[in-house]
Amino acid sequence: MIHNKENNILNMKNFFLLAKILVIYLFLISDLAAKKQDYLNEGIKLFNKKEFNKSKILFERDLVFDPKSEKSYLYLAKIFNENKDEEQQEINLNNVLLLNPQNDEAIYMLTLLKIKQSDYDQAAELIDKFVLVCKSFCSKENEIREKFKKLIPENAKNNN
Repeated sequence: MIHNKENNILNMKNFFLLAKILVIYLFLISDLAAKKQDYLNEGIKLFNKKEFNKSKILFERDLVFDPKSEKSYLYLAKIFNENKDEEQQEINLNNVLLLNPQNDEAIYMLTLLKIKQSDYDQAAELIDKFVLVCKSFCSKENEIREKFKKLIPENAKNNN
């Protein structure tokens, strides 16, 4: 009888210990989720203030917690655009498009980059894709078509 009572007490202690661990774990998980959201939101605020180096760090931290953060990759691409780092800009835009192939802002930015790099074929493909998926950036179609016309090789212009 005493042995059962001791087992019950031990089981109760184990139960309360597990309950404490669970509560602490849930608290930490919710805290990490809140911090993750803070990194993205704070990064956007700093980006809008043109504090690109500080915002870049926050977007990178956001990606540590959520490697599928489409917005963080997009903002990193915008930062690299500002810093004239075409290679990193393209990498981040491609990451956005891997996560969401219909992100019209990323397609638009990548199209402008390909036009700047004089990549005629890729720019033409991206313009076609942009027209199919545009939602919020549809008004930019004329802009990219005008820039693209300047890129068209002379022999292609004569055939039209």
